[in-house]
Amino acid sequence: MRFLTALLLFAAGLAQAQVPTQQPYQASAPLSWELKNARWFDGQKIQRGNLYVENGVFVAKKPAKVNRKMDIHGQQVLINPLAEAHNHNLQTAWGWGQFAEKYIDDGVFYAAMLCGDPAGVAEVKPLAATPAAPEVSFVTACITSPDGYPLAAVLPEPSAEAAAAQNQIVLVDSPEQAIEQWPAIKARGGGWLRIVLAHSERPELRQQPTMFGRLGLRPDTASALTRLAHADGRRVVAHVESAADFDAALAAGVDAIAHLPGYANTLDEAPERFAISEAAAAQAARQHTAVITTTAATALFKLDPAPLAALREVQRANLARLQAAGVQLLVGSDVFIATARAELHALDELGLDRATLLRLATRDTPRALFPGRKLGCFEPGCEASFLVLGADPLAELSTIDMPLLRVKQGRLLTRLADVAAASSQASTSTADAPRKVAAKKKTGKTRAQSKTASKATRR
Repeated sequence: MRFLTALLLFAAGLAQAQVPTQQPYQASAPLSWELKNARWFDGQKIQRGNLYVENGVFVAKKPAKVNRKMDIHGQQVLINPLAEAHNHNLQTAWGWGQFAEKYIDDGVFYAAMLCGDPAGVAEVKPLAATPAAPEVSFVTACITSPDGYPLAAVLPEPSAEAAAAQNQIVLVDSPEQAIEQWPAIKARGGGWLRIVLAHSERPELRQQPTMFGRLGLRPDTASALTRLAHADGRRVVAHVESAADFDAALAAGVDAIAHLPGYANTLDEAPERFAISEAAAAQAARQHTAVITTTAATALFKLDPAPLAALREVQRANLARLQAAGVQLLVGSDVFIATARAELHALDELGLDRATLLRLATRDTPRALFPGRKLGCFEPGCEASFLVLGADPLAELSTIDMPLLRVKQGRLLTRLADVAAASSQASTSTADAPRKVAAKKKTGKTRAQSKTASKATRR
């Protein structure tokens, strides 16, 4: 995992070095919009009509003053922005500098970073509060066992001494330690904490030095942490690897599960170990436990064709079983050099229905990350954040890769500073009929010539 992390960071740096420097995105002032003949995705199908925006939200009637008027002609379609429910690339100042612009470029306006430390996140929060930035929900309490994941990925040398010396991740080894450390965990802040379950059904792995930093909490410790969090008004997301981890997370009562079992197979186990049972899917639905998909991350492990096909088949079956039970799915990639757009394409390749896929990415996931806000809709009162695409994404998903226009709470997002600055000025509407040119007033001489021409015509 350390090698994989280093490779990803190298790839990110290489990509940054090869791409010409671009101006950062800037936000205009909040604009009033009139969008005539619009087509938009409402969470199920494409709707048609006129849309109006005022004070950052959609409104029912045309505003008294309109800054921007557009006639959405041809094949263009509006969708709400995408959301990324699982990543780590915006939880440090360095990562923000590398990837924040990519989020806006990809049309991903909302994100969850699931394992930041309080000091690093404190540097990033002011950056995320600006109008042209992605909005981020940060987890600053990331908890694993003293030999647990992701220690192998973050420590220069994975050892018990190095693990104890670091302060990015909280180490807990028992329910008693969970109670003892709870004041320190609370002090890290945030409304969520992340706990790690990894191969929890195989305690014999703890005796193997090669497994150091790749395991996780015992199920009883996970349950204790979840009870403490809920008693304190916080929610819990659980990292899982196997189907047994999935079951243990449900038994603990977590609010969300990060990773569809079978996103990876680092121990080269039989694919059946990742198959979610119908009973587990039904339990997740009863408990309202959301599941973050992360199927795009499978490509990072460079599996041979046969093992990859077997794992993808388990993923298809797991997705179908969860959907049939009514479990809330959230779109998240957990790909450090990418965004939710990568997960959209991965889920599309697995055969997820396009309308369902777009609804998950543009409505369900944003609302899960920022509950209480009216996101992912075009009705009056909904936040006026949207992308303009060149074609219908239900028919051609690749159109999401090239948004023609990005609008966030009524503000135009653009890399052109002069466009952002001038956008609040009134503009001519492409929807308005051309103005008639006023006829010139005829002079006496002109009237006389006109009468002469008229007589000549009559003759």
